[in-house]
Amino acid sequence: MMRLFATLVIGILTMGQFAHPVTAQSQPLRIEITDGVIEPMPYAVPDFVAETPGSNQVAKDISRVIAADLNGTGLFREIPAKAHISSITNFGSPVQFADWKAVNAQALITGGVSVSGNQLEVKFRVYDVFAGTELGNGLRFKGTTDGWRRMAHKVADAVYARITGEGGYFDSRVVYVAETGPKNNRKKRLAVMDYDGANLQYLTDSSSIVLAPRFSPTGDRVLYTSYETGFPQVYVLDVGSVRRKVLSNESGTMSFAPRFSPDGKSVVMSVTEGGNTDLYKMDIGSGKRQRLTSTPSIETAPSYSPDGSKIVFESDRSGSQQIYVMSSRGGEATRISFGKGRYGTPVWSPRGDLIAFTKQHKGRFHIGVMRTDGSEERLLTASFLDEGPTWSPNGRVIMFTRETRGAGGAASLYSVDVSGRNLKPVKINGGGSDPSWSPLQ
Repeated sequence: MMRLFATLVIGILTMGQFAHPVTAQSQPLRIEITDGVIEPMPYAVPDFVAETPGSNQVAKDISRVIAADLNGTGLFREIPAKAHISSITNFGSPVQFADWKAVNAQALITGGVSVSGNQLEVKFRVYDVFAGTELGNGLRFKGTTDGWRRMAHKVADAVYARITGEGGYFDSRVVYVAETGPKNNRKKRLAVMDYDGANLQYLTDSSSIVLAPRFSPTGDRVLYTSYETGFPQVYVLDVGSVRRKVLSNESGTMSFAPRFSPDGKSVVMSVTEGGNTDLYKMDIGSGKRQRLTSTPSIETAPSYSPDGSKIVFESDRSGSQQIYVMSSRGGEATRISFGKGRYGTPVWSPRGDLIAFTKQHKGRFHIGVMRTDGSEERLLTASFLDEGPTWSPNGRVIMFTRETRGAGGAASLYSVDVSGRNLKPVKINGGGSDPSWSPLQ
């Protein structure tokens, strides 16, 4: 799958009438995303035009994936095809804006699809209907027919970015722990999928317990903890080849809760040695370790800031599970969580402005966010058990594990907007936990 995606080529069309930059006078559409209630923007995405024989189905499929991506954000509302007055039968024909205004479409997405053998070309335009102008320049994506879903996600990312002013997150993947079987005998293995649950691939078997997979900054490797030797050890796995190696297997130690540094050259993790659990940094190339903390408490769940200068982690050094921040070189740590309850699994946002966390208080679990100094804490969810947040590449959405209560309780994946809106389950095959979102591909 990685080799297939590597063949994708992105280019800007140079045909005369295709690229129309938006001028200041056109006042393009823009969704202003705030913490308040947002009325979804109505838009239309007619089936893309099949420009070659045999491309009809893939043209329809691409249109439907684009719509699913945009609808899933909660920021957009698709106007169904049965309400359309106009139809798009030629990608190069002028748009009849009056017909789209009549159905209250504020944005219009049109496209064309060509297939030649196993080669696929997708091109698209985005229009501000009421201004009667195109938003940005048209784009063309080239690749193989097997990669059609990825091209659809790329189109949706471009549309999302042009209307919201933020980067997209649809052309991304999620690695997680796939779970099967009853609660008292649950089988776990690593799995990777597109952010929407498609293209599922298993990376390990279920012969041993696996925990806490974490993507590398380039999305080609995964760190995780395995109990295959009987006690926890950190492994690194190449997603393309599924080859793996143990990172830390020093005699008498246990390693877990790993996380890549932003440059991907080192790993920070918890190491238990002599009954004490501290944070260590390890250079992946040389295997050299550096101890970052030295306290009698348990230090775990580390996460780097995007610039690599700091690490946020959880510790019980104050008597209960709380969140601390320190330099990535180690040294003195500052506590930043002071609300009621216990805090854990902190993760720094890709934007660098927020830290997501799990909170337990009065028998309920929450996913929340706070500023990097601990201020402006906001709880986004509440349930019997919510835990383990991970950020989308643009820092707009958080995915996490939700488990139901009781002997038959099962773990599944959910997502929520950073403002607390649009809470929904993630489509996966069976149960799942411990998600980690990749960067954009």
